Amino acid sequence: MSDNRSVHQSNYRGWLYKWTNYLRGYQKRWFVLQNGLLSYYRNQAEMAHTCRGTINLANAYIHTEDANTIVISNSGTHTFYLKATSEVERQKWVTALELAKADAIKLSDPGDSDEEVEPEPNKNELQNMVKTLTAKLEDMNTCNDLIAKHGTGLQRALTEVESMDSPSEAGSKLKVINERATMFRITTNAMINACGEYLDVAQTQVKRLQKIVNYEHEQRMKLEEMVEQLAKEQVTLETKAKQSMGHGLAKKGPPGSDEEDFFDALDYQAEEFEVALPHNQPKHRRTDSNISFDSQADERSSDLSSEAEESEGQEARVYSHKSKQGSPKQATASVKSQLKRNANSDSKRNGETQLVAAKAPRVPSGGRVRRAVIPPKPNYSLNLWSIMKNCIGKDLSKIPMPVNFSEPLSMLQRLTEEFEYADCLDRAAACEDSAEQLVHVAAFTISAYSTTINRTTKPFNPLLGETYECDRTDDLGWKSFAEQVSHHPPTASQFTEGNGWTMWQEFTMGSKFRGKYLQIIPLGIAHLVFKKSGNHYTWRKVTTTVHNIIVGKLWVDNHGEMDISNHRNGDKCHLKYSAYSYFSREIPRKVTGVVADKEGNAKWVLTGTWDKRMEAAKVVHIDESNKGKPVFETGAHVCIWEKRPLPPGSDRMYNFTSLAITLNEPEEGVAPTDSRLRPDQRAMEEGRWDEANKLKQELEEKQRAARKKREAEMEEASKRGETIKGYQPIWFEMKTDPVTGSPIHVYKGKYWDCKEKSDWSSCPPIFL
Repeated sequence: MSDNRSVHQSNYRGWLYKWTNYLRGYQKRWFVLQNGLLSYYRNQAEMAHTCRGTINLANAYIHTEDANTIVISNSGTHTFYLKATSEVERQKWVTALELAKADAIKLSDPGDSDEEVEPEPNKNELQNMVKTLTAKLEDMNTCNDLIAKHGTGLQRALTEVESMDSPSEAGSKLKVINERATMFRITTNAMINACGEYLDVAQTQVKRLQKIVNYEHEQRMKLEEMVEQLAKEQVTLETKAKQSMGHGLAKKGPPGSDEEDFFDALDYQAEEFEVALPHNQPKHRRTDSNISFDSQADERSSDLSSEAEESEGQEARVYSHKSKQGSPKQATASVKSQLKRNANSDSKRNGETQLVAAKAPRVPSGGRVRRAVIPPKPNYSLNLWSIMKNCIGKDLSKIPMPVNFSEPLSMLQRLTEEFEYADCLDRAAACEDSAEQLVHVAAFTISAYSTTINRTTKPFNPLLGETYECDRTDDLGWKSFAEQVSHHPPTASQFTEGNGWTMWQEFTMGSKFRGKYLQIIPLGIAHLVFKKSGNHYTWRKVTTTVHNIIVGKLWVDNHGEMDISNHRNGDKCHLKYSAYSYFSREIPRKVTGVVADKEGNAKWVLTGTWDKRMEAAKVVHIDESNKGKPVFETGAHVCIWEKRPLPPGSDRMYNFTSLAITLNEPEEGVAPTDSRLRPDQRAMEEGRWDEANKLKQELEEKQRAARKKREAEMEEASKRGETIKGYQPIWFEMKTDPVTGSPIHVYKGKYWDCKEKSDWSSCPPIFL
């Protein structure tokens, strides 16, 4: 370890061993920790020209595995596995990393709040600035008048002395001259002090003025760019509208509007549609974002990178012909598919093995009666743009949003709502065939987005240590528990058990407000294990975008690609969520997919929409004579998932589903950190929004104070040379995921036992 280190303890540099790959193992690298960034080089000479990799500590997890190993993970996007030469060196690095992370958080988040950004400069500051400078200027003018007065008196006394003939007369005037000189000196010193005060105030106020000017200039530039972009898009839309005239294009209104006239996903039979084939790479990918999930990109060869690029974008075209329209030979499609909508009769006639059609879950009688309504949403008028215009380019979790734009559910409850259609997993657990099981798993992942079509409100950001339990074993057959395990980055961990299956996930996200739309990029991996077969599936969520932030009706779109991988036998399902296009002939909110085995042979084809219904058809024959795209021949299509209608009056209840309505229902015996007990969220649900906003601010202040206290304790411990441990979750613990190799919070398995004993001694008092 080199001794070339920075004086500041949070800046550090030296040699560490970094894991590269299985062939090369750990390699010695030169690491530099500076300004909250950890960078590494092959040697010290490379610092001048080549950086091999960098990780931002502001959103990173730092933990140790053994006496010498340090693992640093940035929300699953980058992971460094490092080894020090000794335990002492490891502890020095951990201390420096924790201090650097704390400094990085302060720099990136000066407001210290999980929902706080730099406030808009107060225009009254200009008036206060002018008043302060004017007062100091008046003091200087007063001193100037006194200097002139006493200077004139001193000059007069000196003139009189010069005009006297006898020294005795001049001596009598010396006392007067000394008095005049003393007063002149006093007023001169006062003038010097006043000038100094004016200079100090002016310098301070100029910095503040520069801050205001820079802020206004930045906002103006962003607004100008946004208006320019909107103008270009309007011209483009007008041009496309003129071109589409006479082409018989279907009329479409804004997504989610009452005037839209979209083709129905169930009735419209397109002549052809394309499905994206699974990627050959084993890693999870998201092709519509700029996020790379490979932590060892700098160590790969260029040949491997080029092969990965060539493997992207492989597709197969599915052709669905109607009766009495000629044979498929007359079409140009590459994939033939017999789309017969009466799936049950076709399966009996053909004798094929078909999926069990999706049905509503059975609800046993005699169980607990849960609420069916919540208080209606008050009619408060508030301009979203007035809040969001100052947050362009900033993270969603740091935008100060009043409850007027929220819904009375926390993010932990919103994650639990994804199990609205957990019956898909129940059907999957009953499947003997792994490919067929994967079809139902895919249906479940798609169903999680069905509630977003009408939900443009923002859930409450959970406080650190906040939890949520949902035990629906008696009626729905599953129970779930979630905890907010991290504040920077905001991360929630969830563990759910059902009939023959177990699912856990860690959810965090990257989000940016771009002026006209808001983009949410989920991070973290979801795991699903079936007890009977041992099949272990993982996947990542796709990107969600909220449009029309400035003007028009808000609407949500989900788009991107998702890989669902079976780590036991190599099966994979590749789903493509098509982005909405105003002038496209494609079905809106379309989702297509292919289930393939580890050799890449297609087994099932999926098609439908994420807001209504999904169907699957078994591939019975593959024709690869066409080198461009394979040709699939499928059996009958079967419904694998269909959205249930919303309860009556849901438009007055935040467009909640039947499950969502019950999520915040008061319940006895829950932990004191449960989201149901959060006072601001409860006040909002009951229609007391002004009180809710006040309570929300008080909760954030309390959380901010607790975080500052932890940081101070950590800093004091580091000065004493003691081991630093940041916040530790109560019900989850950080471990290395044996499947993905990335750090993940794992459920300890103690919550339900503590609930049975009513033992909440480990729960911190996070609410008021």
